[in-house]
Amino acid sequence: MTPRVRKLIGLVGILGFLVLYVGIVVTLADHVPAQGLWRPIFLILAGTLWGVPILPLITWMNRER
Repeated sequence: MTPRVRKLIGLVGILGFLVLYVGIVVTLADHVPAQGLWRPIFLILAGTLWGVPILPLITWMNRER
C-alpha cells in the first residue's frame, strides 16, 4: 500500500472517529452536573483523551513501508 493511500485511509478514519467521539461527548455532557468543577473536569478530559485512540492510526499512517 502506498503512503498516499495509507494517509487517505487514515484521514477518513480520523474524521469518522472524531464525528462519533464528538457526538458521544456532547450526549454525555448533558448528563454531567453543571455545578462545581464536574463540567470543567469532564470537558478537559474529553478534550484531551480523544488523541489516545488516534495515536496508533497516526503511527500506521506515517510508517515508511
